[in-house]
Amino acid sequence: MSETTIDEIPPGPRIKGKLSRDDLVMRGSMIVIGLYLLITMVFPLYAMLSKSFSTFKFDLAAYEVQVSGEEGTVFSAPVTFAELNAERDVLRPQDLIAGSDGRLGVTQFFPDFSFRSPVKYRIRNVDEDGRYLVGSKLNESTDWQELDSNTFRRVQLRPKKDIGLGNFTTYFSTPALSNSIKNSVMIATISTIVTVTLAFWFAYALSRSCMRFKGLFRLIAMAPILVPSLLPGIALVYLFGNQGMLKDLLFGGTIYGPIGIVIGSVFFTFPHAFLIISTALAISDARLYEAAVSLKASPWRTFWTVTIPGARYGLVSAAFVVFNLVITDFGLPKVIGGQFNVLAVDIYKQVIGQQNFEMGAVVSVVLVLPAILAFGIDRFVQSKQVALLSARSVPYQPNPNKRTDWIMFGYASLVGVFLVGMLAVCQFAALVKFWPYDLSFSLNNYQFNKMDGGGWAAYFNSIKLGLLTAVIGTAIIFFGAYLVEKSNGFKTGRAIFQMFAMLPMAIPGMVLGLAYIFFFNNPDNPLSVIYGTMTILVVCTVTHFYTVSHLTATTALQQMDREFESVSSSLKQPTLKLFSRVTVPVCLPAILDISIYLFVNAMTTVSAVVFLYSHDTALASIAVLNMDDAGDIAPAAAMGMMIFYTNAGARIIHLIASRGIVGRTQAWRHR
Repeated sequence: MSETTIDEIPPGPRIKGKLSRDDLVMRGSMIVIGLYLLITMVFPLYAMLSKSFSTFKFDLAAYEVQVSGEEGTVFSAPVTFAELNAERDVLRPQDLIAGSDGRLGVTQFFPDFSFRSPVKYRIRNVDEDGRYLVGSKLNESTDWQELDSNTFRRVQLRPKKDIGLGNFTTYFSTPALSNSIKNSVMIATISTIVTVTLAFWFAYALSRSCMRFKGLFRLIAMAPILVPSLLPGIALVYLFGNQGMLKDLLFGGTIYGPIGIVIGSVFFTFPHAFLIISTALAISDARLYEAAVSLKASPWRTFWTVTIPGARYGLVSAAFVVFNLVITDFGLPKVIGGQFNVLAVDIYKQVIGQQNFEMGAVVSVVLVLPAILAFGIDRFVQSKQVALLSARSVPYQPNPNKRTDWIMFGYASLVGVFLVGMLAVCQFAALVKFWPYDLSFSLNNYQFNKMDGGGWAAYFNSIKLGLLTAVIGTAIIFFGAYLVEKSNGFKTGRAIFQMFAMLPMAIPGMVLGLAYIFFFNNPDNPLSVIYGTMTILVVCTVTHFYTVSHLTATTALQQMDREFESVSSSLKQPTLKLFSRVTVPVCLPAILDISIYLFVNAMTTVSAVVFLYSHDTALASIAVLNMDDAGDIAPAAAMGMMIFYTNAGARIIHLIASRGIVGRTQAWRHR
């Protein structure tokens, strides 16, 4: 009898390891946070998308009417309103297109109608899909309803809902609306080219020269990130407006339009481009420059063959980030755009101005497409990036060159004057009594309670929103990132969670805010109780800025070896104990960075919350918008500067707290 070798033994069934209690807790927690993102991001976007395909039109053939004689007894044969319209040519086909809350009075189909007439009317729905109002009472019955003339004048037909591309057809056939696509892309493209060019040379000056005051210039470069995007628009009005200080420099042109939007966009997107490009330039290998010198390459050739290739991924990433910020921004074009329509402002006009929510949803879908495309290309480019530094790399250190250093200092000074000048103009405007007639200083513009916009309560609401967003958002985001990075197995669930976490970065704030209206302002939604409260503002803000915070947290967590979890498991210590006693202290610098990021953005955000605030939850950034709309431009500038000083103070507190806390918790890094 031959012996059976090990290789001949057939493989048995694969035995899955039993999930531990910690694994179940972590997976359950991940599902809970995943449901949060599903409810606060995916469901609202689906509701908005559904709204964009919902068309409403009056079906005149769905209603029949009869008219009595003067005696009010004998009624004529039934006739539909479609037949009356064909006979009397009352309404055109485009007049029958309506919104979800559209209403159509019926008396216009009767030229001789008088509410004092003894004539009586009968009306009914031809089928069960018909609906009409008598006053405020909705009637869906197919039975005849007899009404006197006075009551009949209160009858209003309701439109029928259909699913299709009718809204998109209307949008693209309306030049005033469809031109906004071209305007938005043009503005975003020009602003991107200008901003990335200015930011690159600014970052180059700080990293490739020995110029003085580098720390000061870095602080100046980051200043615009502390103010809402409306503020540069206000500054430009005071500089180049109809009564501006430098209006003659435009040679008869106007700042209200593309010129103003581009200049303002360069201001508020500059810090984002500078951060990305300066990071790319900071990882250069000095050996490449030494090789270029030994090969006798000219500085210009070295620039194109070493510096630019090394920074190309940063340049591409900065370009798409700036493009996305500009094309989705609402505040700046609202203040300085004049009659130059862009997509974000069109959404506001359709929803707030015309109450046409379906068309607002259509514009939102159109706006999402270039934003998602830019985000997708940026992610693809970053996935192709390879490591430029190795263990043998030598950090680049610039050599002093008096001529180059002075040129770079001069350039950085010009950019610094532009950035500081915009803020200085706003502060000047906030202190002047009555521009341009009384230039004496006063604090009258800070009497916000006498202005439209919410008063000082709006300012304190913003601080409350910022603190709640920082605390709650940081806890949710960091714990969610921990679950994704440190969970065992569950690859599908982690992949889905990661996809949800990345989605908010591709969704413009304006689109998210409108989606929240459709989802949370639905009476059938049990979560509708939070609509109009501070809760929905916190939820929206956390969700809007989720992605960047999530990436910050995952980057910090990836620096921790998974051996921590293995050791904890071998010692039979709960995972949550490891999380609270090891992970959180080690990652505290990243946690503090996430909290200040969320606070600052909560103070400055406009587009994400412009549809969601109520009388009791007005915010400082919205107050700037409302005061500007009301013509109180100086108080708007004053409120904008209050946001700036608050964010600057928060940054200083964050810096001091970080040094103290990190000094106590990060001592192990210096051993």
